[in-house]
Amino acid sequence: MIPIYWSAFIVFLILFAMVTVLGFSASRWHRGDLDLIEEWGLAGRRFGTFVTWFLLGGDLYTAYTFIAVPALVYGAGAFAFFAVPYTIVVFPIMYIVMPRLWRVSKQRNYVTAADFVRGRFNSPLLALAVAITGILATMPYIALQLTGIQAVLAAMGLSGHGFLKDLPLVIAFLILAAYTYTSGLRAPALTAILKDILIYVTVIVACIAIPIHLGGYGHIFQVAAAKLPATKGSVILAPKLFTAFSTLALGSAFALLLYPHAVTGTLGAKSGKTIQRNAALLPLYSLALTFIAILGYMAIAAGIHTKDTSLVVPLLFLKTLPTWFAGFAFGAIAIGALVPAAIMAIAAANLFTRNIYREYFASDNGPNREAHIAKIVGLIVILGALFFIVAIPLQYSIYFQTLGGIWILQTVPTIIFGLYTRWFHRWALFLGWLVGMIIGTGMAAAESFKTSIYPLHIGHSVYLAYAGVWAIIVNIVIVVVLSVLFNALNISNGTDDTQEQDYVSEPGEAVGQ
Repeated sequence: MIPIYWSAFIVFLILFAMVTVLGFSASRWHRGDLDLIEEWGLAGRRFGTFVTWFLLGGDLYTAYTFIAVPALVYGAGAFAFFAVPYTIVVFPIMYIVMPRLWRVSKQRNYVTAADFVRGRFNSPLLALAVAITGILATMPYIALQLTGIQAVLAAMGLSGHGFLKDLPLVIAFLILAAYTYTSGLRAPALTAILKDILIYVTVIVACIAIPIHLGGYGHIFQVAAAKLPATKGSVILAPKLFTAFSTLALGSAFALLLYPHAVTGTLGAKSGKTIQRNAALLPLYSLALTFIAILGYMAIAAGIHTKDTSLVVPLLFLKTLPTWFAGFAFGAIAIGALVPAAIMAIAAANLFTRNIYREYFASDNGPNREAHIAKIVGLIVILGALFFIVAIPLQYSIYFQTLGGIWILQTVPTIIFGLYTRWFHRWALFLGWLVGMIIGTGMAAAESFKTSIYPLHIGHSVYLAYAGVWAIIVNIVIVVVLSVLFNALNISNGTDDTQEQDYVSEPGEAVGQ
């Protein structure tokens, strides 16, 4: 049984108390009527460059990233570094695409990407498809954030037995649910500032102190290169994995951008220009991610041995850093779970309220009723994710997360193409999405959900690539072919609620940062 590291736990507890206070006090920050869904779910679209930078960083770089990426490097080596180029590629795409979505959403009071789809294509069914895809992809993502908290609690010796095993986790997420309900998007935005400061301090200290402890980076890479072949890994990417690596990076970049929590964080900005400035500054997180990934090699060199790879980073910190600082790092990881989990819950609640509840159950309810429903749904989402991780084996969350990226990628033609043209027919977009979902899910299932890389056999050749990319290729082909056909047959494509100037004109910026 792992002993309790009291100094680490005390530091961890202090940091957790700080984030709890910030979460509840956020309701009075950037004051607004939290009984309106735009205020609760998007913080009134008031965040300037500084806050948006921390919010999107806390949104996109999660505790699961901090735990899972080094763990994958620990077992697979170079292939795990796909996470670095994909977070680099995502920001130029964000710079080009997301200001257009922000502008039209501001002009037309859209709260979700599905709102935009509903208005652009006059298709409740297509909007429903986008909303359901987002919710399904988000739920396991929230659950996986809990693995970060579980890992640091276990490393500190607080795993316990029976009900006590999950009690600290339950308490943490009840607190998260409470301050998300009361403060909305303001809570993760304010706590993201603390979270990112802690993460940067942790990364900087770890990447200086641990190599000194282990004999330098040269020794670390030398040991990793010698030991990785035993787990079928390598510090040099094998040529046969080039297409898998590149398609996974590219596909993940587009998928990450369209996850509901990323859209929600983006729409909380106060202008399209704010988003562009952030797209230019956010690659600093990619630099941090590179060093986070290298922690996997450090764990190999430090002689960390564990069957539970989620413990790789916590055990590394306990072995190579002062115990109190390990507690500091564990606090950063735990807060790194709470921030994105809150944004994800809010994003899922926005989607359900605006695109399912309002569309199909209570279209005549006012904005105050919408916000009330969104708050309740946000609680349900968080508690559902907690139940998912406590009552259902972790492996199922990982399976669903593998599918999540594949599914979200199938909304690219509808959302991203739709931001630039209405030539694509709404029925073609729906059928393309449906076929892409089926193919992508089938490919993941064929690999027993253990990987999202699918070997496509063409003749005597085998091509390894991200299943989401194979699916989106088929999706796009169907969308193009059927759009030509449906447009030629003059099948109604609905009416467009938006105008061209909505996408390019910059509304007046709100006051404040």
